[in-house]
Amino acid sequence: MDNFNSLNLAPRLMANLEKMQFTTPTPIQAQAIPAALEGRDVLGSAQTGTGKTGAFGIPLVHKLLTSPRGSALVLCPTRELAMQVLQQLKAMLGMGSGINATLLIGGESMPKQQMELRSRPRIIVGTPGRINDHLERGTLMLHDASFLVLDETDRMLDMGFGPQLEKIFKFLPATRQTLMFSATLPDNIVKISNSLTKNPIRVSVGDHSKAAPKIVQETIEVSDSDKYDQLISQIRAREGSIIIFVRTKWGAEKLAKRLRSAKCDADAIHGDLRQNKRDQVIRNFRERKYRILVATDIAARGLDIPHIEHVINYDIPQVPEDYVHRIGRTARADAEGAAVNLVGPEDRLKWKAIQHMLNPSEHPKPGSERSKGPSRNKPSHARRHHRKGSPRP
Repeated sequence: MDNFNSLNLAPRLMANLEKMQFTTPTPIQAQAIPAALEGRDVLGSAQTGTGKTGAFGIPLVHKLLTSPRGSALVLCPTRELAMQVLQQLKAMLGMGSGINATLLIGGESMPKQQMELRSRPRIIVGTPGRINDHLERGTLMLHDASFLVLDETDRMLDMGFGPQLEKIFKFLPATRQTLMFSATLPDNIVKISNSLTKNPIRVSVGDHSKAAPKIVQETIEVSDSDKYDQLISQIRAREGSIIIFVRTKWGAEKLAKRLRSAKCDADAIHGDLRQNKRDQVIRNFRERKYRILVATDIAARGLDIPHIEHVINYDIPQVPEDYVHRIGRTARADAEGAAVNLVGPEDRLKWKAIQHMLNPSEHPKPGSERSKGPSRNKPSHARRHHRKGSPRP
């Protein structure tokens, strides 16, 4: 599939895709969309930034535009991702489609959401917790939800949404089309897909334990005492927007405040912020009102801001797979980006686990041989000395 013209999509959808500059399908879209348009269930895996929203959004919108009945439910792990998905689906619908869409996420007014549900929206995008709240109150009916999407299923399970998902599934009709997308397909995802889907087509793009090839990665070994100074050096040596990942909510606030004191325009996002504050922080960063966003892993997935040029791991992630998701915030849509990793003495085992995941043939699994620790890479080393696609050991 070289373009969308051969798919016989609804004319309104085709016109809106052109406005959105959707011209050439991404690999995941080329594999998933034709099968979904035929009514097949889909179990898809691909890295972030590969066009997964379009892969399920295009067949979803086409189905609703060409059928007077039925609705679609899209489940997302985070509020930010749900908001971005709804925004893109509305763009595909365009103005005057006659199809209402609503967002059901925590942190927003329940009465306002109840009012929107009275208009019988045919597209419902939300997070499992708030979806369950409405189901228990009887304000949401899913008997005609003929199209179900689970976006970033692995992340929803990682966040403990498994029991809530099970409750939601009981309200859905037995006859429906189900599309599941995930960055990885571990056994628990496959098990859920077996109970939710019927003879799904499996689509997969890329190696999900690998970073995007256009990300230049740099490793800097630091001590606790010089870690912050190294961060400041990296910030001042780089141009463009930066996202800095830290481990804790408290750490995000503390570092953002410290950066502002150093005359670096920065703000923080984490799970303790009220929804309207989170929206404001993301909106201001998207509009480039400040240059640096300090974030916990709440922003590791789903945050799609094309102008992010650099990712700095101030704290190395606890889970190796989260490393790929973090640095995937840059080099979106085939652009180039950079990732810097500040590796302290306490990070060496975690860093070795990440290196093993990325290059198992070059780096033994931690514990399988004596740790020698990474060699020091000074910040002044030129970018051309670092390989693309994998961190320099």
